[in-house]
Amino acid sequence: MTQLPDFAFDNSYHRELSGAYASWQGDKVPAPRMLRLNVALAEELGLDAEALAGEAGALIFSGARTPTGAAPLAMAYAGHQFGGFSPQLGDGRAILVGEVLTRTGARRDIHLKGSGRTPFSRGGDGKAALGPVLREYLIGEAMYALGVPTTRALAAVTTGEKIHRESGAKDGAVLARVAASHLRVGSFQFFAARGEVEMLRKLADYAIARHDPDLIGQEGRYLSFLKRVAERQAELVAQWVNLGFVHGVMNTDNMTISGETIDYGPCAFIDSYSPKASFSSIDQHGRYAYGNQPNIAAWNLARLAESLLALIDADDEKAIAQATEVITGFPELYQVAWLKGARAKLGLTGEAEGDLALANGFLMTMQGHSVDYTNAFRALAEAVRGNDAPLRALYEDPTELDAWLQAYLARAGKEPAPAAARATAMDGVNPLYIPRNHKVEAALEAAEAGDMAPFDALLKLLQTPFAEQEGMQSYARPAPESFGAYKTFCGT
Repeated sequence: MTQLPDFAFDNSYHRELSGAYASWQGDKVPAPRMLRLNVALAEELGLDAEALAGEAGALIFSGARTPTGAAPLAMAYAGHQFGGFSPQLGDGRAILVGEVLTRTGARRDIHLKGSGRTPFSRGGDGKAALGPVLREYLIGEAMYALGVPTTRALAAVTTGEKIHRESGAKDGAVLARVAASHLRVGSFQFFAARGEVEMLRKLADYAIARHDPDLIGQEGRYLSFLKRVAERQAELVAQWVNLGFVHGVMNTDNMTISGETIDYGPCAFIDSYSPKASFSSIDQHGRYAYGNQPNIAAWNLARLAESLLALIDADDEKAIAQATEVITGFPELYQVAWLKGARAKLGLTGEAEGDLALANGFLMTMQGHSVDYTNAFRALAEAVRGNDAPLRALYEDPTELDAWLQAYLARAGKEPAPAAARATAMDGVNPLYIPRNHKVEAALEAAEAGDMAPFDALLKLLQTPFAEQEGMQSYARPAPESFGAYKTFCGT
């Protein structure tokens, strides 16, 4: 029997939150095979990457074998999905294997997605197909390289079985992912909906100890915790919007307490700038459209606030008033975070009264004109260097842009740093390479056919998204017209 390496687990969720999960094992699969291991992440977690790269890793990360010290479980949570409340969702196709401490002492979950049915599967098979597993691997690692808080891919393992979906039989796979935690808004909704106040308190105290330890034991800590989550979500969604990222399924069970991006099912990046951009095949009314993401974040936070009311204050009216103040303050939190990011993208280090209008003005020059969002910001740095031709070439009619450029260059000229330094700083926050949807689809299609080379090439490129790389010009271009209207699909 294959010797499994030691993980040195310290499983606080299992130890402290009995009643918030079902202990569970992954399915035994016929032929687990390590497809890709994130060696750098494994080493960061203090794991034996060499041992995990072979059969041992395939066994562990498929869920087929449980390493010593693991306490595998399926987490319980509820959630609003497209506005409708489900009182019990939970890990229907995933298990939390355990928690490890990194070399710096940070606690991280190791979680398997696609490891088989659990008590929360609700009739599903609990499995994952190869394409969606590799999508989450690719996009998550791209987001990490872009500086966005995110769950990360530790490994992708094939299972040797066929998974049956509407589009036909697919190769089965499991994603091993890592997160600061898998606590969600829905985790709190689960106990609040049942009126289990003491379990809710235990969960909140656990979340505070894990993510906001300076609040431990403080009076008013549950309200402060709500504020912290709101701050993290404002920062996160502002980063999404500044990068042109559309999550696609911002249900409350997909909003983390840690402020990390989780679940890359129907996600996509915009090519042309449009607040209405929506790619998910099941988001038929644009609830989770690109420009609506800040509003949905506020809506989700309101559901968290409702769940915490019994903890915030024994007086219902006082609790509602205090929680409402946090939620109504979210738009300002978001605007501050977004404008901070927008200033960086525009190469502005100082603050001026008209900066918000200036940043929105650039977006207005793009809207409705099929202007590539990522390339426009990248080309703006060239305009700062004195060459506006690449930027103007993105516009069929640059008249509106020219008027904006005049105002922008006047404002940017008041910055203390020279133009060359500002342009270099802009190149450090405006990516040249993002996971272009057509390139992602091509890489996944090739991988499903047995060719991992396009996936590997794209992954390598996206690990350094700000630096120009020779021969990679096609990866910086939007999809050709022949690619058509892009649709993404939720679920693995």
